[in-house]
Amino acid sequence: MCGIVGGVSNKNIIPLLLEGLNLLEYRGYDSSGLIVLSDKNTFNRARSVGRVKNLEDNLKSRKHLISGNIGIAHTRWATHGEPANHNAHPHVSKNMVSVVHNGIIENYLELKNNQLAKGYNFTSETDTEVIAHAIDFAMKSCDDLLSSVQKALKSLKGSYGLGIISTKFPSQIIAARKGSPLVIGIGKNGNYIASDQMALLPVTKKFIFLEDGDIAEINIKKITIYDKDGKVTNRPIKISTLKAGQMTKGPYDHFMQKEIFEQPQAIRDTLESRITNDSVVISSFGSDAQKIFSKVKQIQIIACGTSFNAGIVAKYWLEDIAKIPCNVEVASEYRYRRPILLDATLFITLSQSGETADTLEALNNAKKINNQINTLCITNSSESSISRISDLTFLTHAGPEIGVASTKAFSTQLVALALLTCSIGSIKGSISEIQEKEIVDGLKRLPGLINEALLQEDQIKKLAVRFKNKTSALFLGRGTMHAIALEGALKLKEISYIHAEAYPAGELKHGPIALIDKNMPVIAIAPNDELLEKLKANLHEVKSRGSQMIVFEDENSKVKAMKAMKIIPITSNLGRITAPIIFTIPLQLLSYHVALEKGTDVDKPRNLAKSVTVE
Repeated sequence: MCGIVGGVSNKNIIPLLLEGLNLLEYRGYDSSGLIVLSDKNTFNRARSVGRVKNLEDNLKSRKHLISGNIGIAHTRWATHGEPANHNAHPHVSKNMVSVVHNGIIENYLELKNNQLAKGYNFTSETDTEVIAHAIDFAMKSCDDLLSSVQKALKSLKGSYGLGIISTKFPSQIIAARKGSPLVIGIGKNGNYIASDQMALLPVTKKFIFLEDGDIAEINIKKITIYDKDGKVTNRPIKISTLKAGQMTKGPYDHFMQKEIFEQPQAIRDTLESRITNDSVVISSFGSDAQKIFSKVKQIQIIACGTSFNAGIVAKYWLEDIAKIPCNVEVASEYRYRRPILLDATLFITLSQSGETADTLEALNNAKKINNQINTLCITNSSESSISRISDLTFLTHAGPEIGVASTKAFSTQLVALALLTCSIGSIKGSISEIQEKEIVDGLKRLPGLINEALLQEDQIKKLAVRFKNKTSALFLGRGTMHAIALEGALKLKEISYIHAEAYPAGELKHGPIALIDKNMPVIAIAPNDELLEKLKANLHEVKSRGSQMIVFEDENSKVKAMKAMKIIPITSNLGRITAPIIFTIPLQLLSYHVALEKGTDVDKPRNLAKSVTVE
């Protein structure tokens, strides 16, 4: 969740901290703050509730501008303690130690009571403040900041990504990671830390990705990393291919709008070198993919949020096309039960960031239950935790996704899952060469089909006006379109704050139809498939209850227009693979324009953050 940035430099660090916070704001925006060491080795701190801009205004309003060559900063998604100035990071202990933290300390109440007994005062309701006090207390018996941090961390239970500075040791930053991502940037003018490499792209392309249990001692000339056993270790230096310009909106009003329109290119990039003229390149999933896929007898997909909806689509594909039994579960539930995992299971995790806490823990637990299973992750982040612990990794090439509501990450996940379906189906002999060619041809057509769907934006924009005063909406679909309806409802909830539900259309009579009246808009997805006539019957059921309806259809579906029903043809002649991806587009556009009508913050919806790295 929260975003961390820090550094030690031969220049004033304040501009970097602020720029980094702005680039990390998608991780949380309840409050922000920074602290630097002055040339007199004293702390100068600034904190503000709300967006980073408020912090910038705070700094500009000060009579004496603060500066320093070493500092840490934080943008917060609140867990313990309300969004308030006193709960904003960085936290300080006795003007000696300052800490920024991403994660959750599970035993903080126990630690807090112990520290109160030792005479420590608390100025916040956060779990983070106990870390600062624990380090300060450890410094009484340790000779340096590193050993103080190592000692203090032994008392913590939970997850953390930490940046730590001290007035007693003014030339260094300590970084520590357990469960929450942390990266070191190596620059010309200094060395830096951040939750995400994007925060440091303005100053470097060279990164070291810390692993769980790592503690790094960082000064302007040297970086020393210690592993979970306290031994000096070398982590590889990676050169980022990302560009700072990719984190700007360009000509678009919002990142979400930009990312919706980037989907054709994102899909081209994801398909590049993964397909030949007629087939899928199976090695795209890893050098051992052929061997692993040939042994698969069942598939387990684990994910959260939007990625979970992608998994539901894949279940239909894998069972219908590849003829492999597939189960899909929410990671936050799966991690706390004791599932049965057979040796021939392919365990698939879906995560845009590759750092989703529940998904990571579900994967770790699954490997403990049965270490004979094979694991595959589908992620948009090459250096993520999930990719490091999976047997196989498939990288979507969506590019940076800044908008909190996922769009292009979802469509590229679906493309990856389509390629997987083809790969397993081909190896198992459940699909013919002709069938595989048809699917591959459809995937090649996707960018053009999406561009056609995007041309409907003006019509969808007009429809969005209908939702301005609505508080609820119902989405309907059958088959894979039920999963797309779930995604459409999620998007509407996320950014417009309209309560939205998605149901298989055939379930209307089992309860949801009781909700339908003239004030309840119903959005239906009508592809030209074997369930079309069943869906048409469901639409009549809805219409007879007086609902306002919007139907997105295949041109060949020929849904009969009825009173108060708007029908928008999206495209034509879509197959089982292409249809779910294409029908996602109008639902994304609808949620976006409804949010504009509602006047909400599209890119940073309330209470949400992009990467959920805490439980």
